[in-house]
Amino acid sequence: MTTVSDAPATAPASPGARRFRLNWQILLLGLLALLVMMSIARVVTGANDITSGGTIGAAVGLAVPIGLAALGGLWSERSGVVNIGLEGMMILGTWCGAWGALTFGTWGGVLAGAIGGALGGLLHALVTVTFGVDHIISGVAINILGLGATQYLSKLVFTGMKGGGETQSPRIPAPADVSVPGIGAPLLDLENRHLFLVSDLAGVLRGVTQDVSLFTIVAVLLVPISFYVLWRTAFGLRLRSCGERPVAAESLGVNVYFYKYVAVVISGALAGLGGAFLSMVASGIYREGQTGGRGFIGLAAMIFGNWRPGGLAGGALLFGYTDALQLRQGGTSVHALLLVVAMLLAAFAVYQLVRQHRNRAALLSGVFALAVFAVFAMTDTVPEQFTSFTPHLTTLLVLSLASQRLRMPAADGVPYRKGQAK
Repeated sequence: MTTVSDAPATAPASPGARRFRLNWQILLLGLLALLVMMSIARVVTGANDITSGGTIGAAVGLAVPIGLAALGGLWSERSGVVNIGLEGMMILGTWCGAWGALTFGTWGGVLAGAIGGALGGLLHALVTVTFGVDHIISGVAINILGLGATQYLSKLVFTGMKGGGETQSPRIPAPADVSVPGIGAPLLDLENRHLFLVSDLAGVLRGVTQDVSLFTIVAVLLVPISFYVLWRTAFGLRLRSCGERPVAAESLGVNVYFYKYVAVVISGALAGLGGAFLSMVASGIYREGQTGGRGFIGLAAMIFGNWRPGGLAGGALLFGYTDALQLRQGGTSVHALLLVVAMLLAAFAVYQLVRQHRNRAALLSGVFALAVFAVFAMTDTVPEQFTSFTPHLTTLLVLSLASQRLRMPAADGVPYRKGQAK
């Protein structure tokens, strides 16, 4: 039985730089340090909502559709197929999820949303893998097709229904919410005391343990499942080899076309689930245009996460959290976030100087830290017009700092035809 070596080429480390490997201990310490910074910002500014249970719960809900789209992009691009059609597949998922919930019940809607997105993925795979069409052109076509198909289907199906119409569905049933019993009231009491760090931790715990949709739990579980399948199984190894060295994989007996098809169909199904979440959980109704570009944001979250499940989950949470701040004391909360950003930039500058010996990067981060702190010190709040741009600005800032560590699959988007190995 033949196998493919799991040893992708990586760029050599810069002289003097020490190799950094993330593990669970470092991750937990990093999260604790971030919570301490946010607690400091809360105490200094009085913006209690930046770590409240309501904000954390809203952040998780806003992160789920973005994270599912990002996870879909991960599956596709790890097999070597660029998928900018995630937005169109999400649109198909929103409509199919609403129709399925009205026809077959709640979990029938979840399944229908996944199938709708998978059909978009199947079409993308057929066009790019079998017929060799440029991946970008195919993705744009999928986005246009998804929008046009759902507009037509809404006029055909929802018009005439009570509460429905050409651009929306009737109210649809949502998956049930669950809570960890017995801890909601004590956590809320601790949160309302506004104690340093203790109240912040209570707010985070309350946000992730109370009134959480079952759909959200399923979406969160898909992240470790994807990691296990892609990085801990022979199937995942072969699939990733198609995105790194497809010619070498074919020479060792791997059916590259088959793995690309499977990956892109799963990609569409995950994006479709993200769309179904929007119509079934976030809104309780299908509306035209409700994806709001989240497919593209999911693609950015995937890149931010360096094509890794854990990283893209962090990117989705970053988008979700900064987006949730708009709903919770928008200007005041974003103003407090400026102090957190200044502290993070200062910490990053110290890390670059002490551990990586990158003086230029450390100086640049230090300058940015001082600039952000100056803006924070000279203002009392952030204009409402700016708060809506906060998620995008935060992501651009983080991507610019992490860009030197990003590495896409070597054959991502590279045309492949069967028999090239001969």
